[in-house]
Amino acid sequence: MSSVQIQCTRCKSVFRDRAGRLQDGYSRQCPSCEVVLFFAEDSQHPFIKRAMRSARKARKEMRELEAARLAAPEPRGTQSRRFAGRTRSAERDD
Repeated sequence: MSSVQIQCTRCKSVFRDRAGRLQDGYSRQCPSCEVVLFFAEDSQHPFIKRAMRSARKARKEMRELEAARLAAPEPRGTQSRRFAGRTRSAERDD
């Protein structure tokens, strides 16, 4: 899963966390200064807002990629590889 950069509200250091985790009500401790950051949709802090917006965008892109992957037909070569060993041995007539 994709990750999002988060800037600490106290020490301003940047670290990463998975976009799937960054949802309303999530909290995370900064690895540098160990302050606990609370992630809320209605947060007024610009660093939290930016992280939440980036996480929403990343989750949306992941959903769209998954939907496109499921909608696309499976390539023909991939289907035939599943039974390639059996068909080759059955074709031999020694």
